[in-house]
Amino acid sequence: MAVDIPKVAYSGAIREIRLGDGENAVTVGGETSYPFELFDGEMPNPPRIAMEVYDAAPEGWAEAALEPFAGVTDDPAAWAKRCVDDYGADMICIQLVSTDPNGADASPESAAETVKNVAAAVDVPLIVWGSESEEKDTEVLRLVAETCQDRKLVIGPVVEGNYRQLGATAIAYGHTVAASTPIDINLCKQLNILLADLGVPADQIIIDPTTGGLGYGLEYTYSVMERVRMAALTQQDDSLQFPIVCNLAPEVWKVKEVKTPEAEDPKLGDQKKRGVLMEAATAMSLLLAGADVLVMRHPDAIDQIRTAVDGLVP
Repeated sequence: MAVDIPKVAYSGAIREIRLGDGENAVTVGGETSYPFELFDGEMPNPPRIAMEVYDAAPEGWAEAALEPFAGVTDDPAAWAKRCVDDYGADMICIQLVSTDPNGADASPESAAETVKNVAAAVDVPLIVWGSESEEKDTEVLRLVAETCQDRKLVIGPVVEGNYRQLGATAIAYGHTVAASTPIDINLCKQLNILLADLGVPADQIIIDPTTGGLGYGLEYTYSVMERVRMAALTQQDDSLQFPIVCNLAPEVWKVKEVKTPEAEDPKLGDQKKRGVLMEAATAMSLLLAGADVLVMRHPDAIDQIRTAVDGLVP
């Protein structure tokens, strides 16, 4: 006798959004079921991995995180090229840490020149991430968007304090905004509605729910992402039917469990293995919660995630 397997029919779907331009553009979203539950729906576009590149030589990184990029960490364009050519990055996320007003306070012109150089070095989609200072990010990302108007960038984080300026910039130059809110579904929904009311097209918005690392708030991020997907798929909430980007690498690699050398605390074990596993575990958890784009750092962690995704998505 044939077995009739029950199937859940979801009333909503995640929008498909094209990131980047040209032959190497990627499409994310399109899910009609919960993550990887292909027995209930479709997941036409597998999750994508963006490797991060800093606009200044990183300080305080664990040796294991620096090792794969030896010789290029003082040249963002060369760094990005290694990520694409050697490690197969689908996308590049340029972290504009030097623009932080509490740090080097680099100028918008300097940041725009860096992004322009990276854009010339690689032809994959680019995410441009500010220093998370609302006022400075507004200045920086507006100039970056104008300077690189021939490339369809993802610019972020776009928050409630600067969504008008950066939303208008995205409309003017055709870029995508990463709408960022602090781990709260209601704030997430509100910002998406504000961007829509401003006139930002639905195919130019992705969600950044704010990401915590393993052991450092990951469960809060997971819970909010899960609720976002539930509302999008089962309640037909079109203000939440957007792909999700998770900028997880900085959160994982800054914690003491990753940065403490084995000699200082032998109980923690091999430092490189520890960091790679913490990044991979964080990334896999976020994929199961609904992430469409992961910003990652270590090639070994990325390899683990690719293997897992290949096993889940035929």
